Order: sequence, then structure tokens, then C-alpha cells
Amino acid sequence: MTVDTPAYKSTKIVIVGGGGTFGSSTAYHLVKQGYTPSNITLLDVYPLPSAQSAGNDLNKIFGVMSRTDIDKQLSLESLKGWTEDETFKPFYHNTGELDISRSERGIANLREILAEIDAPGSELEGYMKWVETEDEILALVPTFTRDQIKGWKGIFDTKGGWLSAARAINSIGEYLKAKGVNFAWGGAGTFKQPVFDDDKTTCIGVETTDGTVYKADKVVLAAGAWAPTLVDLEGQCCSKAWVYAHMQLTPEEVAQYKGIPVVYDDEFGFIFEPNENGVIKICDEFPGFTRFKEHQPFGASSPQRISVPRSHAKHPTDTIPEASDRTIAKAVAEFLPQFKDKKLINQALCWVTDTADRNLLICEHPRWQNFIIASGDCGQSFKLLPNIGIHIVELLENRLPDHLEKAWKWRPGTGDTLSSFRGDPATDLADHKGWLHDDERSTLNDFADIRRSLVTA
Repeated sequence: MTVDTPAYKSTKIVIVGGGGTFGSSTAYHLVKQGYTPSNITLLDVYPLPSAQSAGNDLNKIFGVMSRTDIDKQLSLESLKGWTEDETFKPFYHNTGELDISRSERGIANLREILAEIDAPGSELEGYMKWVETEDEILALVPTFTRDQIKGWKGIFDTKGGWLSAARAINSIGEYLKAKGVNFAWGGAGTFKQPVFDDDKTTCIGVETTDGTVYKADKVVLAAGAWAPTLVDLEGQCCSKAWVYAHMQLTPEEVAQYKGIPVVYDDEFGFIFEPNENGVIKICDEFPGFTRFKEHQPFGASSPQRISVPRSHAKHPTDTIPEASDRTIAKAVAEFLPQFKDKKLINQALCWVTDTADRNLLICEHPRWQNFIIASGDCGQSFKLLPNIGIHIVELLENRLPDHLEKAWKWRPGTGDTLSSFRGDPATDLADHKGWLHDDERSTLNDFADIRRSLVTA
């Protein structure tokens, strides 16, 4: 690997998807590392934090429970960022994370994970502790009951907790605006295609859907789940959706749940403590939904069958499938049984993109010089907001460490993105009832009626 010293004052960089996690982090570290802010342009469909970014969320899990060397490295880097960088510190809530199970298989898997990550000499040694008894669990989550936690065992991540996601990205946005970075939203920020030099292979900028052309020395495509629909990634990423729901608590209820750890069970899902507005977030756990369509991204010779995200920001009346209504209800019954009749609000799909091997896809496009791909978040990368941009800048400067370059390289045909690391393949939204959208509008005025009927069925 050769190392080139970038010409900081003259390098112009355009970041497509600049309103999301990877894009905003890249811009942040470009400025931090001396690039001229007026030479940096962030493009996105929506203002930062982009309304269709997975990072534009109430909260995301933070944990350092990592099983590969790269995951450990990135997790520890991110922990340093969340706890030491003033841009991010206010948005890290160190409540801890409790990963639990009551099934024999689940408990055995958690014991195996703990033995691996807490081994003597491990960088993570001492961060985790095994939780064996009901008393230990109740000490961590005193609002739960003994009947509710019967049979639970698991791991408590002392450095874990949750991140105030949208507010953290917004904090980056305020920093970038103050420094003089350029932004373009709407049609002026919506990617249409790369612009090439006469050789047809050297990228010299981006054209957006309104016809604006942004010239650049380097282009970074950090469009998250939308990346496979914009340029041909040769099947390396499959975009999938997961479901979340919010619940509004009363001040008295907030007092009961304030300060609880993130509680995660891979058979049911996970919950967070209520935020400053008394809203608690519930997620179910499953292999995800796809939305396959015939679609031709730039660079593809013909239409392909690609999972195409559907933006909830553009289609706010879209609902969730009935199957998700049931699994969310099961998660509520598991974690918050006293609230089983409480109305859920803001139910929606959140889109991410999986690679086959769980590694990121961060590399220069093999056919287009100076066109950088930064994708493949696998739904677990928001915690890297403080540090992933460091490594994307390393790639821009041709100094990405060899072990990261090897793991994140262009690698089509290396595995099954539909299942990825999740065990079972994702299922397609077309095969699910109750997903109401523009082409299949329900006559019900309140889809919550469906949820209530399922809960009581």
C-alpha cells in the first residue's frame, strides 16, 4: 500500500448521502484533518440529518460486544469518540446493555460469546459480566418482575447503552455549517449519475436530478440502503428493512423506567429507556424485509432484481406488515407486559443494507477512479459515527491500513446477502399482508385497530 500526501487546500470532495451516518462522519473528519471546508459538498435528498437515513432515529444501541478483531478495533475507537469528543459526548447514554435469553440455545450462545470476548488479554476484558440469577437481573432492571424474568441469563455490557442518533448527526451538521461546508438538498442534492472525464473511467464529479453538476477530485457514495439502487454494486449489498415502534409514557411511567439498560433478547427484540420526551422505543428481532424490484442502477448493463428501499419520509402513511404487528406485540408482552394495551405510535420500517460477510464495503469502485463506495452497514454501524469517517478519509488519501483494506474490498460473488450473518433469509414485503402503501390503501382510518385486534386474538 502506497501513501500519498493529499493537497488539502485544493482537493474537492463531494459526498453523496452526506446527511446520513457514514457521509456526515466523513465530512466531519475531513474538516478535522485540515481539508478546506468550502471544498467539501454534502448532497442528500433531505437536510441533515437526512429523513431517510437509518441514523435519523430516536436512538440506537451502543455496545462493545464484538467477536472479530476489526469489530473490536472499531468499537473501542467509537467508545473513545462517544466519551471524549465534545461533538458526541452529550448523545452517549451509558445505561449498559443486557443481552439475555431463557432458551438453552440462546444461553449457550451467550456463554460462548462471553468466553471469547472476555478472555484474558482481550482488549475487552472486564467490560462484560455474566448475569446468572434473578436478583442480579432485578438489580439492573428493578422495574421487571420475577415472573417476567424467570429463566433469564445473559451478559451485561458495562460500556453499553444507547445513542441519541438523530441529535448526534445534527450536532455534526451544526459543526459543518459553522465551518463553511457546502450543502445541497432536494433535487439539487439527489444523485443521478457520476460525471466522468473523457476517458470514461475517471470520475470528476456528480450530476443530480435537477441537472446540477458538482465537480470534484473525489466522490464518496455514502447513501446507505439506497447505494445499491444508485450504482451497480454487483450484488454485494442487499437492502433490508426492520421495524420499530414508539410508545408514549406518562411522567409516572417514565420515572419507573428511566435509567434501565438496553434489554435485548434475540428471540423477541429489544427496548430502550424512555428518552427526554417520555418516548420508549420497541423493536422486534427477525431476518428483515426486502422489496425486490426490476431496477437498473447506474453502471448496470440491464435491469436487475434489486431490493429497493421505500422511504418512509416520502411515504409517511405506509404501515408495517401484520406479521410485524404481531412480533412487536410479542416484544411488548415480553418486556413491557403492563403496557400491552397502550397505543403504539410512529410504527415504521428502517432500511439498512447487508453484505454477505458482515464486513463493510468501503473501497474505490474498480471501474471508476476517484469514485469511493462507503456502504454495507449491516444495521449495526451507527455506533461508528464518531470514527468511521477517519477510515474513509484514510482511503481517500490512499493510506487505509492493510487489514481494513482487505476486509472492506470490492468482493462480488463471495456469499449470500439475503441471509448474510442472520441465519435465515429475509422475506419480501410483497409476500406479507397488511403492508399498506400507495398501491394498496386500507379503508381503515387507524391501523392501530389491527394491532389491537392481534394483541387480543
